[in-house]
Amino acid sequence: MADVTGTGGWGFTDDRGTALAAGRRPERVVAYVRAGAALLDLGVRPVAVYGSGHDGDLLDPVKAGGLAAAGVPYLGPGRALDAERLRALGGVDLVVDVTYDGKSPYAVDEALAAELGVELAALSVGGELTLPAIVGRFGELAASLGAAAGPPGRVGDAEAALRAAAGRADVGVLALSGAGPEQVHLARPHAWPELARLAELGVRFVDPGPGPGTNWLTTDWEHAVGLAPDLVLFDSRANAVPPHAVPPGARLAPWNPETPPSPVACARFFQDLAAALEEPEA
Repeated sequence: MADVTGTGGWGFTDDRGTALAAGRRPERVVAYVRAGAALLDLGVRPVAVYGSGHDGDLLDPVKAGGLAAAGVPYLGPGRALDAERLRALGGVDLVVDVTYDGKSPYAVDEALAAELGVELAALSVGGELTLPAIVGRFGELAASLGAAAGPPGRVGDAEAALRAAAGRADVGVLALSGAGPEQVHLARPHAWPELARLAELGVRFVDPGPGPGTNWLTTDWEHAVGLAPDLVLFDSRANAVPPHAVPPGARLAPWNPETPPSPVACARFFQDLAAALEEPEA
C-alpha cells in the first residue's frame, strides 16, 4: 500500500509487510533488473540496476526490457555490490528488489540498504499472488514515486487475442529451462504467476508429472521428449542453455521466466504467445 503524506513525506508498505518511510519522495532508485525494467515501463527510470546470483558482469538482454536502450547502467550481481559503489552514482534514495517468499529480498543484501541509510522495497513475484496482482503492486509503487498511470486496455486486448488463439489451436505447451545435456527443469505452471495466467486464458499445458520441486520438476531430456508437447517454451535467459532435445514435431518459442511485471511487458508476452500458438506446424 502506498501512502504519500500531505507533509511531503513518502511511505509505502512492501510485500514483506515492511512499512517504508522517507522524508521526501525517492527520486534516485536502484533496482534489481526485473524490477527496474518494470518500473521503467511504468514511468520511473532507475539510476542503475543490478542482477542476481545467476547473472554475470554484463546485462542479460532477455531480462533487461528497455533498460539498455534507456541507458540505465548495470552494476553486476547485487550480492557483490558495496555502499561505496552505489554512493559513487551520485546518491541513492531507494533500493527496489523482488521477493519470492514474502520474507527476504531476492538479489541484494538488506544490510546494503541499511549501510546507505535508505529504504529497501521488496515486491512479490512468487506464486502466492496472481499476475494481475503482481503487476498492480508494481503500478502502486511507481505511482507512489510520481509516475503517471499508463494507458488502459493494452493488456486486456492482448489477453483477448491470446484467449481466442488458445481456443482455435489445440496445442499442448511445455515450459522448461535447459540445464545441460543431461538435465532439464520443467516448469509447474501453477507455481508461475504468468504461466498460471496463461492457463486461465485457455492455454493447455502439459503436466510435467509427479516428483520433487515446487516450481520445477528436474529430470532428463528423455522425459521431456516423452511428454510430446506441441509447443516448447524454453527459458531464453543467459544463464539457461538452449534445448538439448526437441520432441518430434514440436515448435519452439522463447520464454523469459523473469518477464518484467508491467502492462507493456505482459501484453507483449501474451501477443507473442498468441502468434506462437497459431504458427503452422512444420
